[in-house]
Amino acid sequence: MRPGRWLWRLLAACGLLAGGAGNAATGPQLYATCAACHGARAEGNPALNAPALAGQHADYLQRQLQNFRSGLRGAHKNDLPGAQMRAAAAVLRDDAAVAAVASHLAGLPKTTVRPAAGADLRNGNNLYHGKCGACHGGKAEGNAALSAPRLAGLDAAYIKRQHRNFREGVRGARPEDRYGRQMGMMANVLPTEKDLDDVIAFVHAQGAAQ
Repeated sequence: MRPGRWLWRLLAACGLLAGGAGNAATGPQLYATCAACHGARAEGNPALNAPALAGQHADYLQRQLQNFRSGLRGAHKNDLPGAQMRAAAAVLRDDAAVAAVASHLAGLPKTTVRPAAGADLRNGNNLYHGKCGACHGGKAEGNAALSAPRLAGLDAAYIKRQHRNFREGVRGARPEDRYGRQMGMMANVLPTEKDLDDVIAFVHAQGAAQ
């Protein structure tokens, strides 16, 4: 037996890498390797550039995992955290495994983030509802029908990084990334960095109401 093959077979036997992992009981097992960065409760870890995943829409999570696996996301040279996620997502060997992880994460209690002190929540409210709310929901809860993710539980550093990635074409520039291209066009609608900070603070303030 080739070196390392025994480990691969052991993990497969445990359901950690195996295909056919669509049942709900397998989701927590599959997620176990992700918890080192994203947290045991998928609450995220900004210090590791790992966003919260708990309570996010399953369809969105499934699509992003597939995008990482295919290279549609995380392949740009300026997206180091995305490249790390590409390697992590490759551990999920088939669509059933991806679906199981996404379903598990969607069922976890939603995360919340405290709004930054000193932000102008009125300005954030006005800008959010004028620019973002039609897709991401009035309370930043997301809209699965529009393939728009929940924003309320995402940390500020992650939101800023993804906003910059969309604006600079690091994410969402590929023709086949339909939803990413939509966000790429929207990433230029906030006039200043202060406006983005205010929007993020407003988004975080909505989390407690969900």
